Amino acid sequence: MAGQATGGADGQATGGADGRHTVAGFAPWPPQGDGKRRGKALREKAPRAAHGRFELPVDRPEVADAVAEANLGRLTHLVPIRVGRMAASPFAFLRGSAGLMACDLAVTPASGVAAQLCGDAHAANFGLYGDARGRLVIDINDFDETVPGPWEWDLKRLVASLVLAGRQAGAGEDVCRQAAFDAAASYRRTMRRLAKLSALDAWNAIADDHLVAFADAHELADVLASVGEKALRNTSARFAAKSTVRDEEGGWRFTAAPPVLSEVTEPEATAVAGSLAGYLDSVAPELRPLLARYSVQDVAFRIVGTGSVGTRAYVVLLTDRREQPLVLQVKEARPSVLLPHLVRAGFPVGGAPMHEGQRVVLGQRRIQVVSDVLMGWTTVDGLPYQVRQFRNRKGSVDPAALRPEQLDDYGRLTGALLARAHSHTADAAEIAGYCGRSEELDEAMAAFAVAYADRSEADHAALLAAVRAGRLPAETGV
Repeated sequence: MAGQATGGADGQATGGADGRHTVAGFAPWPPQGDGKRRGKALREKAPRAAHGRFELPVDRPEVADAVAEANLGRLTHLVPIRVGRMAASPFAFLRGSAGLMACDLAVTPASGVAAQLCGDAHAANFGLYGDARGRLVIDINDFDETVPGPWEWDLKRLVASLVLAGRQAGAGEDVCRQAAFDAAASYRRTMRRLAKLSALDAWNAIADDHLVAFADAHELADVLASVGEKALRNTSARFAAKSTVRDEEGGWRFTAAPPVLSEVTEPEATAVAGSLAGYLDSVAPELRPLLARYSVQDVAFRIVGTGSVGTRAYVVLLTDRREQPLVLQVKEARPSVLLPHLVRAGFPVGGAPMHEGQRVVLGQRRIQVVSDVLMGWTTVDGLPYQVRQFRNRKGSVDPAALRPEQLDDYGRLTGALLARAHSHTADAAEIAGYCGRSEELDEAMAAFAVAYADRSEADHAALLAAVRAGRLPAETGV
């Protein structure tokens, strides 16, 4: 092949006598430039210390207005539950206000390196789940807001959330700041390590319990073991055993437990069940014979999460010929709240508009080492939805319930996971070159975390004031 032109005007492959070849979808050969050197050069544009500063955008909306805008298009009768959950604590407020934080981040420094973002990488969005064979892996586990953007946004959301979670747990300020510092340091060190691995080794790195040792998170070992034991029991079969009964015709149906689990109308159930035909087109062809062995039994509505409350979300009960259950979640996929702020920050998301469920699923596949094989997307009554297994051995650590000595371990663990996630779609050498060997970035991220946690506490207080004044409806304890 060397010395011969390959391909042609179709753009699939080109080459020449100098031995250089370019094939569409592959890296050029020989490699072009040095990622580490490019990363270092980016410090001139965005000095690492600059990440420690935080100032509110001049056109930032009032908290009540931002929350009200985020509630548009949601089911009206569930909005008070969403506001009530956000009002529970400053950490809960942060969890439900990814769009407001994106507004704030749009005016902060960024190196210019883009990665596929989680988009909502707060400390409670990491956890355990089962792979196709039921073995547990640990990774980011929420992707509703996923979109390409500056990697710093995910890291800043993580470190700020660690400070808020620590404060809620009663940890001292030094402990909270150290957790944020350690998360940033772990992100930086992990990115440097990934940059030194082969492409395949880096792609498949740190998805299991070896990460605990790598991140020096030994204080979490017992916590993760306990969460893992519960996760192994957290299955469709267990959920179905608690939430279904046999009906008069010999089939199975959900038992209502309002407001979390509620019945739907017959037309609504028919629309959701019928949408699964379109869902089949989005899963791998080799899995369709598996799904063909299940029959749809019932559909119910189920409230999920904090930020997701008010979106349309269903659980679908299916059984095989032995009446063993599989429960799928069919959840409305709204546009990422990051999008308008990314454009403002100079990171426009190009290309043709994508089905929002497809955006979530493809983003998750790009980020995770191991993903739910039954993930897919569909459309119900003109609205986009994502589809996935419900209760596929999921388990999570509550960062606000950790002991002070565990919080920094959790920071190191999540920082490493986030770096690995970003390395799937960004040049690890370029980010590692920007981050460098020193602790300058770690210090800056810790300073930002404390400043933004203070901001979130003020925003939470403003939310409570808006609720007391009757500007926002709130239902607590749900």
